[in-house]
Order: sequence, then structure tokens, then C-alpha cells
Amino acid sequence: MAGEAQCLSYAGCNFLRQRLVLSTLSGRPLKIRKIRAKEEDPGLRDFEASFIRLIDKVTNGSRIEINQTGTTLYYQPGLLHGGSLEHDCSPSRSIGYYLESLLCLAPFMKHPLKIVLRGVTNDQVDPSVDVLKATALPLLKKFGIDGESLEIKINRRGMPPKGGGEILFACPVRKVLQPIQFTDPGKIKRIRGTAYSVRVSPQMANRMVESARSILNKFLPDIYIYTDHMKGVSSGKSPGFGMCLTAETINGTILSAELASNPQGQGAAVLPEELGQNCAKLLLEEVYRGGCVDSTNQSLALLLMTLGQRDVSKVLLGPLSPYTIEFLRHLRSFFQTMFKIETKTPEEEHMGGEKVLMTCVGIGFSNLSKTIR
Repeated sequence: MAGEAQCLSYAGCNFLRQRLVLSTLSGRPLKIRKIRAKEEDPGLRDFEASFIRLIDKVTNGSRIEINQTGTTLYYQPGLLHGGSLEHDCSPSRSIGYYLESLLCLAPFMKHPLKIVLRGVTNDQVDPSVDVLKATALPLLKKFGIDGESLEIKINRRGMPPKGGGEILFACPVRKVLQPIQFTDPGKIKRIRGTAYSVRVSPQMANRMVESARSILNKFLPDIYIYTDHMKGVSSGKSPGFGMCLTAETINGTILSAELASNPQGQGAAVLPEELGQNCAKLLLEEVYRGGCVDSTNQSLALLLMTLGQRDVSKVLLGPLSPYTIEFLRHLRSFFQTMFKIETKTPEEEHMGGEKVLMTCVGIGFSNLSKTIR
């Protein structure tokens, strides 16, 4: 196993998921101290503890030590195992919080991952399951991770605060990843979306669709927004509604935006018309930012480029989010990978905001735990 000298040390509770995921992939032990040490309620929160339990489930032989107050965490990664699993996510964060990290780890398991996650499917903080299904799966396919067994299926929706949703995530394993050259996003050709409502009037979804179309129809005619009204058991435990929109370009770039209503008993009631309009404006904002990968999946794309074969990968991104910037720093610590970053001004690209061209050489990461048939 890796020696103590290679143990990476961090302070603070930020970017816990990034650190655990990269530690698991690189095999380097990790120590995080001063986790909310100064707060009245110090230590790890319940959703972080649930995330650590999930990492423990998908790996084999991981060693996790947490002190009594929960302010220090030591993690020595094991091998990614996979298989058929179930996990109950904490209702204080959405399933997207857990699924984002699973998307990074799933292609490198020993056995293909098939996991049922239960909890909140759509909230206002994390990317919803709908957005990850529409944007992250096509991105994985570009790296050669595809096949019938790659899917995200929403069995039940669950809105905050009580949750009650359930999804199935399945992903095949790959020995190596393909390098990508993804520098031309192309023009938008169609907009698709889902307006969902649970435990409220089914008319809510139709009202959201109409208001979103009133804005988007000015730009292009090919718009289709599905209404998804779940009843009975499949509607979870709390009422709510929301919308997820995706814009697809001629080159297969998918940009997304989403909004959800305020949780029951928190904040003012939101009108479905307002929510539909705001979601459409958010999508236009995302199109303006542009790039070949939307802001939710920037870090996933950069990770898969880093782990590719020893070949050059290029991707054009919109403005980097603060989360992605920190992720690049972590990639340098764990894998010693540096990206070449070139800024493209709107004049060169003839559209939208400033773009960033990211170039790197893969480290030739090979999935050693994959069983050879």
C-alpha cells in the first residue's frame, strides 16, 4: 500500500467529495482535519457521513478513521469493487450530490456498478437526477463508456424536505478511456425538457411549460417539454414541482438548466409561471456561457481527460466555475497533471461569453481491478 509519506493533508470541510474521489482513484491516503472545528456543531454533517458510507460500500478494503468529534478524517482507499448495491442518501442533500461522484468512479470498478439510491431526487442546491441523466451520460459516451448497461432510471421522485425518491444507476466498466478532441460546440438545434410535479395539481406542469415556451419560442421552433406528473407511491413524501431544460447542438453538446420550487414550509410560495420563465432564462444564460460541456459537468470532463490514455485531449469550456478551479488544483496534487489553459475571447469565437480551451495529456490510467474475460 501507499506509504505514509504520500499521505495528502487538507484542512476544512470544503470539497470533501473531490478529495475522497481523487484519493480513491489515485490510491493515495488522505487526512482532512479541522472539519468545521470552530462551529457550534463541529464535525461532519449527516450527508457527509452518508457519502463516506457510500464510498465504503463501492470499495473493498478501505480504511476510514474519524475522531470522536468528527473534525478529523483519515481515509486509506481500497480497491473499487462495484456490483449490485443499495444506499439510502441523507435527505438534507439531493441524490445528485452522491451521483456526481459515482459517475466519476463507476467506469473503474471491478464489476459493473448497479446501484439503487433513495432520497431527494430534485432540490435547489445540487444538480438533479434529470440534469445528470441528460448531460453526464452523453459525456461518458464520448469517452467510450457506453452500451445498454449505462443508464439512470427514475423510479420514484422525492422532493425536499422528506424525500422518498428512488433511482437506479447502472454503468459498465472500461479498461481504458478514449482521448477526446471536443473543441467546436456547434449551433443549438433543439431544446428538450421535463416539467415535473408531485403531490400538487397536475396543471402546475402545464403552466410551467407554457411560460418557458413563451420565452424560448422567440429563438427556435424545435422545443418539446415533457410533463411528468407522478402519482401515489412514486410521488415521494413531500409536495413540489420544478423544471429541467436541455439545449442540444448539432455537434452533440448538451447544455442544461433547472429550477425547483421552495421546499414545503420554507420560503414564499413560487408561481409555476415565474419558475418556468426563470428556468428558460437560466438556459439562455448557460447557452451564452457556452462551451462543449455545461458548467455542471466541467469537473467530470476534466477528470476523464486526465485519466485517459497517454494522448492529447482537448475540450472547450465556458467560464470555469470556482468548483472546477479547485478541482484542477486537486488534480495537480493527486495525479501531478497540469492543463494548458488558453482563453478565447468572444470576438474569436463569434458568440457568447469568454471561453477556455483546456488541453492535457492523459496519465494512461488503466483499470487494474477490471476482471479479464
